[in-house]
Amino acid sequence: MCTFPIADALKAPSARVCLFAAISEIGATVRSRGTDFTLTLRIADQSRPAGISVTFFADNTALLPCVKSGGDVISLHNVVITMHGEFFVTFNKKFSSFALFEGKESTKCSPYQTSMKYHGSKHDNELLNQMRIWLTYNPPGMKDLELQLRSLKTDATFDLVCKVLHVHENNGEWIFYVWDGTDTPAAEFQAILDAEAVESSPLHLEGAPPPWEVLCTMPCVGTVLRVFANRFFKEVFHLQKNIYWVRFCNITCKQEFGIWKGMLSPSSRIRLLSHEDASVVDRLKIYDSRVANQVHRQPMASLLEASNVSDVEYETAGYTTLMESLTHEQVTHKFKTLVRVVAAYPCRASELRLLLTGSFCLRLTLEDPTARIHAYVHKDDGAKFFGGFLTAEALIKKMNKLLGIPEEDEEGVPLIRNPPWIWFCLKSYRLDKNDPWGSRRYRVFGTEIRD
Repeated sequence: MCTFPIADALKAPSARVCLFAAISEIGATVRSRGTDFTLTLRIADQSRPAGISVTFFADNTALLPCVKSGGDVISLHNVVITMHGEFFVTFNKKFSSFALFEGKESTKCSPYQTSMKYHGSKHDNELLNQMRIWLTYNPPGMKDLELQLRSLKTDATFDLVCKVLHVHENNGEWIFYVWDGTDTPAAEFQAILDAEAVESSPLHLEGAPPPWEVLCTMPCVGTVLRVFANRFFKEVFHLQKNIYWVRFCNITCKQEFGIWKGMLSPSSRIRLLSHEDASVVDRLKIYDSRVANQVHRQPMASLLEASNVSDVEYETAGYTTLMESLTHEQVTHKFKTLVRVVAAYPCRASELRLLLTGSFCLRLTLEDPTARIHAYVHKDDGAKFFGGFLTAEALIKKMNKLLGIPEEDEEGVPLIRNPPWIWFCLKSYRLDKNDPWGSRRYRVFGTEIRD
């Protein structure tokens, strides 16, 4: 039987045809309404780059195609073109067969999976080479619109390849906690006349954070982004296993209170990816290289600027992310971290002066790419933290430095503030021995802000 381009096969609905095409989308394996399992792939070739869907049925999942990566090649024998609103291909388990080949990165001509009834033809190698050449110039998916967490943009629609770590449903809204091993860009904040108005910033977006038991399953390096969806996706049942990498298609992002959030729209789709998918392998290589180097574990944005704002007692101590502290097996511990001060309370000059006299505490909101926390400068440590008993003007100047508020110039009041990366020594402690995790607090120690 001859192998047809997809466009030619569409001219013969209900006939059995053979196809040789690239896999552009991988669906989820689900149980059909009967006793079978079903899987849908989308395939494309030179004649139909937009592709067409192929639906497979089998008695058990082992008999379905197990695609390693989008862009791999599939040979289909004796499949039927069907019309139901749109054209699609039906794989009949009684007489259809398939073979899977590696895509453009490979030179192997033997398939890595075949169905029991598949028999190759003498033209397979020629068709495979032609398909790989086409894939070189026409990769599947939307690579031009594919971003990593480290390169997120607002007001842009793009694809995001990431691992889903946790799924939560709240009153019909689905929240996906996703990660790719990189850090979201550090946010800039609206500038203000002085530090007095910067008093609070939320630690989380809407909804409670995951419980400690769930946090402990998440990576401690790299941002975990929340992606919100107000509708159900059939892939949710698979994603709740917390083992899948996916491609979110047509996702958008924005910032709220300096925290990035992703949003899925009615046009968004979720594609499940194999661990052998080229995009997944690439991200894992980047992450493995990053965590192998102590410096590269630090916030990516901090590597672009020197941190010279503070002096710390733990100068030789290693670097710890906030997530590492939040998931530490002991509530009480000390560590050194590299963070930004995104808010402070109080920060009026008159109240800061009282801090130096030991009248009350200063609460700082600290963030790194992995988390936000509140940390307190206790009343006994205020003078040391600010470097002595300073005037009101000197205090405000140092507070502005912490919060990234630039000095006014000839052009007037600045529009944005960008908090610098600062080394802090922190200690974690509990207020209630009967509720150590619920009463956990952070205290700044051994840290002095430079002039």
